Amino acid sequence: MLKSRAERMIPNQKYLLQFGENVLKRRIALKLSYRQLAQKCDIDFSAISKIEKGQKSLEFQTIIELSKGLEIHPKDLFDFDFPLEETGN
Repeated sequence: MLKSRAERMIPNQKYLLQFGENVLKRRIALKLSYRQLAQKCDIDFSAISKIEKGQKSLEFQTIIELSKGLEIHPKDLFDFDFPLEETGN
């Protein structure tokens, strides 16, 4: 079966999707628009949209800035299932 372009380009996209869902839930809980969150964390609002949709890989600094803007500990953005048997460890 052929993979989509996004699946070929972004390894572990399901985890990016889960991370993005956590960003979206928190942003909505704080009643922030993309632009409002972007101003709080100095990340372009279009990048926030892509993060929430699991379409953008993240650098460490971006995760820290998002956490500050969302007023949440970074570890809470990673609150999703991560089966270790799939990682080969």
